[in-house]
Amino acid sequence: MSFALEENAAGLLELRALHRPNYGAIHADWTGAELRRRIAGGKRQPLAKAVGLHKQQPGEAPLSVLDANAGLGRDGYTLAALGAAMTLAERNASIHALLANAHARALAAPDCAAIAQRIELLHAEAAAVLDGSRQWDVVYLDPMYPDDGKAALPSKEMQILRDLTGGDADADALLQPALACARRRVVVKRPLKAPFMAGVEASLSLRSTLLRFDIYLKPSSS
Repeated sequence: MSFALEENAAGLLELRALHRPNYGAIHADWTGAELRRRIAGGKRQPLAKAVGLHKQQPGEAPLSVLDANAGLGRDGYTLAALGAAMTLAERNASIHALLANAHARALAAPDCAAIAQRIELLHAEAAAVLDGSRQWDVVYLDPMYPDDGKAALPSKEMQILRDLTGGDADADALLQPALACARRRVVVKRPLKAPFMAGVEASLSLRSTLLRFDIYLKPSSS
């Protein structure tokens, strides 16, 4: 398998899977209509509720959130747009390059710059970020769920990302470090019928049509 990163004439960095010539390129774009629609869902959408943004009161400090498996950054940017102070960690160098390009373009866009300023990017393994040296109010885990051959065919974007990264087979080992680094809760994004991460039952779950958010509350949280 081989891949290529190329910047187009508009300054958009694109990743191509050369072994899948019919798939086209993928990129991270935080300035388009898709993200605006997601942001318009507000703090009552499942992602924001799972993180706890709907509980934030006017005048409170922004909720600090680590997205430890940032991917293309859509969830992280959405949460930043809804008021969170985000840290996005991504271990794959090519995906991190797409994130950095999206971040730079968002900073240069007048209607996105204030949101992008609430985002910190880290090129690092999630396990290294969760080493106990920092804490966040919330740790958000969205590992790539392995292909079990039973689900519908993944999107072309997801297939390219799986080819590139090999998936996140080590994801279960992140739960306990995440709990140690979260002041309030850990949120895990899962396919709807997937087992709990590391076999640990969540405090509660929020479900949508295709996925769920498992919420692990810290003892003093509610």
